[in-house]
Amino acid sequence: MPAFFMNYIQVSFEDINQEQVDVLIAILPDFGFHGMEETSGGVKAYANEGLVDLESIKALASSMNLALAVNLIEEENWNQTWESNFDPVVIPGKIQVRAHFHELLDTVQHQILITPKMSFGTGHHPTTKMMMLAMLEIDFKDKNVIDFGTGTGILSILATQLGAHKVYAIDNDDWSIENVKENIQLNKALGIDVFHASDLEQIEKSDIVLANINKNVLIEHVQSIFSKTTRPGNLIISGLLRTDYEDIMKVYEPVFGSSFKSFEEGDWLAVSFQF
Repeated sequence: MPAFFMNYIQVSFEDINQEQVDVLIAILPDFGFHGMEETSGGVKAYANEGLVDLESIKALASSMNLALAVNLIEEENWNQTWESNFDPVVIPGKIQVRAHFHELLDTVQHQILITPKMSFGTGHHPTTKMMMLAMLEIDFKDKNVIDFGTGTGILSILATQLGAHKVYAIDNDDWSIENVKENIQLNKALGIDVFHASDLEQIEKSDIVLANINKNVLIEHVQSIFSKTTRPGNLIISGLLRTDYEDIMKVYEPVFGSSFKSFEEGDWLAVSFQF
């Protein structure tokens, strides 16, 4: 049983194009929304009731000429909502991300069980998939890892499966913190410490930093990420639109150097630095 009961605000944008969907997914976390769901021709976003300014959301919708619907969802109905929409995610031969009711594949190296309860990161979104693909190219053996903006904990769990010694999973969302703890138990993932925080101040220096957040947060925290990463080290960032590339590289390349690889899917971007 959850440690607390909470209702959620659902905002829905329908009959919009893919560019508008991508823009909304990129900026809605700045308004306090942490759960995202792409629909046929639209996007739905979820936030804790009372923790978002609906007038700001209405102003955003008006500025983009978008129709907006707002609904209240009781927590007890959330499982039914995500079960009806959650298909397994497969990176052939490498990773399957699934719920408990999905059939297990025996053709992949890594199995990750996820119960997403209003938390971002089921593997469906291109940013999460690109993060996982970039992780597969890095040596995690006996490394310490920071997962900044852990969401469901999917990247932290994969890091342990790839051989990480210690993972620091950080998020500032109450529901994500409870969710990641549940998913750690589901996967019997050892060596993950969970922190409810908005910054890296209390986190130990680590060999690898994973940050799937958004452009504004990444830019705000570039120096703290740098200060918490050992040399040599690795950094993977995402939550970025392809149109964010120049802005993010102006900030990150002078700090982390020019040894990087970019990943693209649709309108989305991830960047992996080695320094």
